[in-house]
Amino acid sequence: MSKWYCLNCSDEQERDSRPDSCSVCGSDAKLMINREDVALPGTPEDVRDIARKRLKGLCAAYPFCDGGFDKVCQKEAYGKPIGFGGAGQGRSFAANYASLMNIRLKMRVVGDHIEPDTSTEFLGMKLDFPVMGASTAGIEKYNDAMPERDFCRAVVRGCRDAGTIGWRGDTWFYTPDDNPALDVLKDENLKKDIDGTALPGRGIAIFKPRSQDVLKRLITLAEEAGCPAVGLDLDGCGSTIMARHGQPVFRKSINDLTELVRFTSLPFITKGIMSVEDALACADAGASVISVSNHGGRVLDSTPGVAEVLPEIASALKGRVFITADGGIRTGYDVLKMIALGADAVLLGRDVIRAAVGAGALGVKIHMEHIKKVFKKAMFMTGQNSVKGIDGSILC
Repeated sequence: MSKWYCLNCSDEQERDSRPDSCSVCGSDAKLMINREDVALPGTPEDVRDIARKRLKGLCAAYPFCDGGFDKVCQKEAYGKPIGFGGAGQGRSFAANYASLMNIRLKMRVVGDHIEPDTSTEFLGMKLDFPVMGASTAGIEKYNDAMPERDFCRAVVRGCRDAGTIGWRGDTWFYTPDDNPALDVLKDENLKKDIDGTALPGRGIAIFKPRSQDVLKRLITLAEEAGCPAVGLDLDGCGSTIMARHGQPVFRKSINDLTELVRFTSLPFITKGIMSVEDALACADAGASVISVSNHGGRVLDSTPGVAEVLPEIASALKGRVFITADGGIRTGYDVLKMIALGADAVLLGRDVIRAAVGAGALGVKIHMEHIKKVFKKAMFMTGQNSVKGIDGSILC
């Protein structure tokens, strides 16, 4: 008999051969490992090594994920499905990375000793650090890397185990009647502890800007799934694959957004904002969260990097709404830079995908905890006691 360990739920069972799925959470055999033959991954490097094999030809999990033409995700993208790369020639993807690389931190080592507090609050929920899993989706179609529901579960559980929240996205093969993200969110958000106590909802649904009627149905399902917030990937209006599969997406007016905000009792998130004008419009419509993002450079080529536009948006809206940012963030040092530029929290996309593909929920937890560790060190070396105290004075 061998001991088989599930990377998504940590259940261990004894079987003569590899099980087809986990008997507890239902995860696919890809997430079951024989503890007698294979050691559990313990570092981000271990996780990336596994992901690199499963994503062969799409993503090589390079040490520098910068969208350069020498990277497998970008050099094959021009004129073809973009996979993990950026739209067009990948200039927006590259700009996200470069704009953060060009920012310098001011080291401060004289003063009272400190033990930085990395915790923060998001919509009334405490996070152990200001980093969440971004609203990615569709990994099932990338080399059949893992079933979609297993991916969604890995992100939600891995983020929760690391003390934060996983956002779940939307894509062309999701429908209101068959939606892997909402299925997993309902299962995970409505979980109860062993003593019967309800656990707090820790997964958030973000939808493509579909028709208003479809969105209202999806928002209702998200409410029923115990989501603590709901939102739109507004830059998803640039998706062509949705329309090709009979699920058209649309630009949204202020009136459209106001209608949706008023439709739900949940805090509303507007993601994909890259200008002050759009940010103000979303705030006027009643959004609680403005997420500064260019969709990882995947919807429009030649935009600025997120770090370039974030300060102006934060200056216009800081204190009025909660501000998140994503794009090119690879390390805890990058997290500190984005917070200093005006974000209240950041989102990780590509790195969380790789972590989930590599080792399920365990991989996501390992990666998130590594980010938290480096972020805490960066706070310490710049003399920062708390997340709220971080501002532009720590930048050179």
